[in-house]
Amino acid sequence: MTKQEDVLVLEKPANGRIWVMRLNRPERLNSFNGELRKSLYEAFWDFAHDDEAWVAILTGTGRAFCTGQDLKERTERNAAALAGEPDPMVQLPDYLQDIYPLSEKLNCWKPIIAAVNGLAVAGGFNAAMQCDVRIASTEAEFGIAEVRWNQGAAWVHHLPKIIGLANALELTLWGDERISAERAKEWGFVNEVVAPEDLMPTAMDWAERMLTLAPRSVRNLKEILYRGMTMGPAEAQRYGANLERNLIGMEDSIEGPKAFSEKRKPEFKNR
Repeated sequence: MTKQEDVLVLEKPANGRIWVMRLNRPERLNSFNGELRKSLYEAFWDFAHDDEAWVAILTGTGRAFCTGQDLKERTERNAAALAGEPDPMVQLPDYLQDIYPLSEKLNCWKPIIAAVNGLAVAGGFNAAMQCDVRIASTEAEFGIAEVRWNQGAAWVHHLPKIIGLANALELTLWGDERISAERAKEWGFVNEVVAPEDLMPTAMDWAERMLTLAPRSVRNLKEILYRGMTMGPAEAQRYGANLERNLIGMEDSIEGPKAFSEKRKPEFKNR
């Protein structure tokens, strides 16, 4: 676990198989600066490459989940640039511009759960969108406010596939209003809405359920679902069939049918 004052707090509450990543800049509503982007990327990298890690939960400290780019810091950087000082963000590696598990650099197909505790706007909305399921507190609000500040949001191309084009246009082009967790659930963006005190227990329940499932099969199916969105039916079918050859000969592939025939829960080991 990292120190509490770190911009990202990492917890591993279930034998290292569940990772909780907590954005920890509450005084800036968990907005992204260079340090937080780098810390989150490194956490996802470690998660992707740790064989004991099966599922992650992303959440925030305080009253916000994440509010995207730190515009206050951006203003300070712009002023410094005008004064001839170097911009530390420009010096960051290119891969830190895409810090999430499905990026080409990380290529991680392990499941990620968003536990949205509060404001999820702009890049914070994207952070929630990059997760596979979203559990939201009744206090959570969602929005894409880039048009209010003349900022970019190239990542919105994926949004119509989740909530439909009309809803995506409303949320993105009329970025002056946020939507509630309940409305986000009606649109299909949020999977479950719970009371604030039930948020982390509910997210943990989702994560613990994942520990009873076959991890290789889970990762295969996640990859097929995401990649299949940009393929035709025949291509997607071929891709999935080829990918799932990795199940052949696994101990887990023997354990699954055996447990079914013996009427017991399987014990998967990702082997």
